[in-house]
Amino acid sequence: MSLTAEFPQTVRPEPTFAAPKLEWGAALKALRRLLNDKEDTGQVFEIMRALNGTSTRDGYIQLLRTPRGGRLAMEARELAPKLMDDAWLDAFAPGTVGATYREFVRSENISAEGLAEVSRGKDGEVEIQHPYAWFGRRTRDVHDIWHILSGYHRDALGEACLVAFSYAQTKGLGWALIAVGASLRTRKSAYPYTKAIWQGYQRGKAAKWLLGEDYESLLNEPLDAARARLNITPATIYNSIPKEARDSVPGQTA
Repeated sequence: MSLTAEFPQTVRPEPTFAAPKLEWGAALKALRRLLNDKEDTGQVFEIMRALNGTSTRDGYIQLLRTPRGGRLAMEARELAPKLMDDAWLDAFAPGTVGATYREFVRSENISAEGLAEVSRGKDGEVEIQHPYAWFGRRTRDVHDIWHILSGYHRDALGEACLVAFSYAQTKGLGWALIAVGASLRTRKSAYPYTKAIWQGYQRGKAAKWLLGEDYESLLNEPLDAARARLNITPATIYNSIPKEARDSVPGQTA
């Protein structure tokens, strides 16, 4: 008797994730909309869907090669519900990454769930039960934690710098397109906006790979110690630009 006959196929295999085609036309249209309205965060995710290609898959594979990655992948914990848990956030000691994150989201009146809602789009692919989709959600949910670690605020320049930082970390072309778009819009400014954005990329490249971190542990670390361990250097050019001038840069993201 053949194995097929003895063990009949009763469960349909899950669909595979084919390498998506890069949709430059859709990405450029979304970029124009974003640069004209920096509050239109949905366009960021349109750009990501159009251009990030295999970066999420590649990131998941890279995670598995890290010392803790196998455990993190097996547990597949969702970060957004934890980051929405006020009691959990209130437990972080002053000066930690978690306490700084708590103060940040509350002062800015933002939330992990709000970002998640914008990201879902029409097809909801990011929410399916698949390892790559889980890694995509994880990448999305740490965005505001990267604000804390990088020292970039939510002003337009800070978002543009963090976009460049994120490209260095994720290799997703969508991040690169937004960073380039913001740089081109500001290249004739009296302030060194373009240099600040470029430094964002350099800082992201020099830092340890942040998507391999155990964020529940990281959030308990003192902020300065975490930055030192992760080799996240100061944002000197961004910090040199007056706060009142940092919001004149097109291309704010999330």
